[in-house]
Parts: sequence; C-alpha cells; structure tokens
Amino acid sequence: MAKVRFLMMGVGGMGRAHIDNILNVEDAEIVALVDPSEASIEAARAKSDRLANVPAFADYKEALQKVEADAAVIVTPHSQHFEQGMACLEAGLNVLMEKPFVAGSENAKKLIAFAEEKKKHLAVGYQRHTQGQYMYLRNLIQSGELGDIYFITAYQAQGWLEGCRGTWRQNPELSCGGQLNDSGSHLLDVILWMTGFQPQEVSAYIDNRGTQVDIDSALTVRFEGGTICTFNVVGSANIGWWEDVSINGSKGTALYRNGSLMVSKGGRHQPLVEVPESELPASSTPDQNFVDLILGRVQEAAAPSSCGFRVARLTEAAWQSAETGKAVQF
Repeated sequence: MAKVRFLMMGVGGMGRAHIDNILNVEDAEIVALVDPSEASIEAARAKSDRLANVPAFADYKEALQKVEADAAVIVTPHSQHFEQGMACLEAGLNVLMEKPFVAGSENAKKLIAFAEEKKKHLAVGYQRHTQGQYMYLRNLIQSGELGDIYFITAYQAQGWLEGCRGTWRQNPELSCGGQLNDSGSHLLDVILWMTGFQPQEVSAYIDNRGTQVDIDSALTVRFEGGTICTFNVVGSANIGWWEDVSINGSKGTALYRNGSLMVSKGGRHQPLVEVPESELPASSTPDQNFVDLILGRVQEAAAPSSCGFRVARLTEAAWQSAETGKAVQF
C-alpha cells in the first residue's frame, strides 16, 4: 500500500493528539473521523487543511460500512473499546487501541485471540515504549548492566481528581475504573515492559476520595524471582503532573525524574551521572511505530496487545486486594 489509511475513532483531546502524530507520518493518511460530538469533529478538522473534506460520522458502524481503511485508532471511553475493537477487526482493519486496552483481562484475551484469527495487527498506545528515556532504561535492565534488580519504586502524581471531575473518566460505567486504570496504567505497564518480570503477589490500598472510582492507589508487588516494586498512583495531587521511577540493582541504580535520567553503574558507590540526550535512543510515537508495523518495517509493535492484557491482570488483582484487605496471588 502507498499509505496506511486511518479511521480515527474518537477525536477528543487524546484522539486529536493521535491525529497530530499521524499528520506527521509521511506514509499515513486519515480517511474518516468518528465522534458523536460535532464540536470534537470541528476541533479535529482545525488541525489541518488536509482534514477539511475527510468524511465524519457519529456512528462508527456507518464509518466501517462506507469508508475503505487499513487501520483504526480507537480513543473512546474505555467501556466501548472491546466492542469497537472487535468490529474493526471483523471489518479487516488493524487496530491501535488507546490505553488501558479493554475492560478486563478476559475481554483482552478474547480481543487478542480474534486479532490472531483475523491475522491483523493489534497494539496499545503506551507511548513510553517509544520514548528515549524509557527505552534506555529498558536496555539497561535487559542488558544486565544494573545487575539483579532488587527494588523498584514507581510514583505518579496528577491533579486527576479535580481535572476529570464530572467527566466520563469518573463514571465507572464508561471508564471501567479510576486513576489506576487511566493514567496509572502507563506506570504499571512501563515497569512490566522494562523488566519483563511476572507478578507473583500483590497487596493494595485504594482511596476513592468520595468518588465512584479509585483516585489514590498504593500497590506493593513481589515479582517471581523476589524483586519488590511499589506503585504509588496519586490522583488527588494539586499539581498537574509528575512521574518518578527508581530502579535499584546489585550493580547499579537508575533514577527517572519526570523527564531527566540519572544512572550509577559499574559497582557500589559509583556517582549518579545524568544521561545526556545524545545517548538516548531516538524517540518516536505509537502511531509512527504502528505504520511501520503495518508496512513491514518492524516485526512487532512497540506496545503489543499482550501489554494490555498484563496491565489488566495486575489492575484487577490490585482492586481485589484493596476490596478484600488481603494479598492476591497470581
């Protein structure tokens, strides 16, 4: 194919971020916009003159019938992902799904199996997999330069409680969960992806802060092999955004501090040194990676669908632990 033709399903804030990415991909074009909100459609069109005459639909089923496309980007409320993903795969489209993939690990397994049956690509929009700092961290861990990983701390703070108040994200029928299932899923995913570790036991405390969904979550995970990891997802923060990850190993330590990266390696008591940008792998986007995947330039998605399944399992275990007050075994 000359260009990968994209159907954009959901063109709200995050959907328009994907539109920005795709407009910058030479081998891609947008052939349809799908959203029940006329205001969102108009805001999407305002991104580029190239979208002025692109057909728009309120109903994704009509779009699938009337538009020839190669792929769909699904950026709708979480509860709708599974049905829409299945329909797109049935229509012969490759699917890039925004996090947190689909509602629940059972739906994740069904969607993954259906994509395999249809021989279509299915990936998750976990953009940290395409960001230089996190790719560098993953390479450090996987290469063994940090030695055996003993302890990991992962912290995320966001003004999510007030910022999302009154929106579908705090309606459990649409969001299928709160902050842990939303922005927090990025934090769970990136640790699972960078380490490749399998959770063995999870203990969690969660506070809804008077809402219908989880807002603040504290998880302690013991991985197979003995590594301990604490996840701290704070949705009630009074700041816009902060993310920290600390990796402590037998031969070194790596500290990610909201965009900057410091590493100590080579043995005990070595100094922490900031990693210059020139040493980081080149960053990209999930959209560019998905185009490369469809065109055969890469063999696997940066964030394959299996990542969505693993995050769903860990999230479910955390909710179960918080509800029962007991550790959950995998």
